[in-house]
Amino acid sequence: MRHPMLVAIAREANRRGLDTIRFNFRGVGSSEGYHGGGEEELLDIDAAVAIAAESGTRLDGIAGWSFGAATALNWQARSRSDAAYVGVAPPVDSVLTPGLPPPSALPPAHRTFIVGDRDQFVDADALEAYADSIGAATIRYETADHFFLLRHDQLAADVVDAVMQAPAAEV
Repeated sequence: MRHPMLVAIAREANRRGLDTIRFNFRGVGSSEGYHGGGEEELLDIDAAVAIAAESGTRLDGIAGWSFGAATALNWQARSRSDAAYVGVAPPVDSVLTPGLPPPSALPPAHRTFIVGDRDQFVDADALEAYADSIGAATIRYETADHFFLLRHDQLAADVVDAVMQAPAAEV
């Protein structure tokens, strides 16, 4: 939650008029609880979305990085949300993150993936192939790794652009 990349994304979203909620999953950072392997964390997303709804905030989009991106896409499949989705470097196949949902499990929505061509944890070609299978856009950063060092401002702009260019979700 305090990673400079995530701070940059939230700052850019706020600057452009979007409300944001940033949170750590259970058992991460100062969050209480235990890591749930991607299953229990779906409940964390449910809770964040419920807090936003209770405050009157519309869900324009959901974004995540790495484990968070994979979990957010699985949440979208389970919840059937058609909010815009931006996944920053979600591993397609990893023992450390939940697998990405099959294309048939996803509701129609505007989706964008962002990946560096030198990502140490994500096969950029495999992610692009997955994106193609679900009709998602892919933005590939040349010479960028999993942490997008020195690219946070551009990444933030690309994430917010992808959310803001998407058609409005059903409420």
